[in-house]
Amino acid sequence: MTRGTGAPRVRIEEWTADDIDLLHRLNTPVMTEHLGGPETEAQVAARHARYLALDGTGQMFRVVLAADGTDTAADTGTDTGTDTGTGAADGDSAARAGETVVGSVGYWELTWRGERAYETGWGVLPEFQGRGIAAAAAREVIAVARAEGRHRALYAFPSVTHAASNAVCRKAGFGFQEECEIEYPKGRRMRANNWRVELG
Repeated sequence: MTRGTGAPRVRIEEWTADDIDLLHRLNTPVMTEHLGGPETEAQVAARHARYLALDGTGQMFRVVLAADGTDTAADTGTDTGTDTGTGAADGDSAARAGETVVGSVGYWELTWRGERAYETGWGVLPEFQGRGIAAAAAREVIAVARAEGRHRALYAFPSVTHAASNAVCRKAGFGFQEECEIEYPKGRRMRANNWRVELG
């Protein structure tokens, strides 16, 4: 699936088996600073399998930037606080001349305080941060989740210390709810900001 935004020119495309290399590029100390650090090889493989297995309960995407993608107000698209390369992937438009895979974004089901809803997370490779890409990709995911009509809300839970990802939430249209405590990864408690956008 391919969707388009305004500026920057960003598309989100369905996650495929080839995107394991992108997942490794996102699994660095810089990208996971607010998530407890990099995962092991086995954990990355398990995450990739979960992304591929999402069926009717969410969807993961790679984020593709057009060659003439336009810079916008800066945001830093490092990973958000929950379950979330340059080069071409086989198949769809990432292989088109001049286009670059720059990160990932997705959404999945959760139960938050008794409400069944969706949660989202994203990551943009460091060399492509500061262009508005993360916010553009998040807006695309909002549109996809809204079109499904399955749940009323989409949440994001960036760390309270991750100013850039909290700014992405605001720019993408989420409304701040409260500061809260979540468990991520399993066994690690962290303070997060609860952001919510209405889907229906």
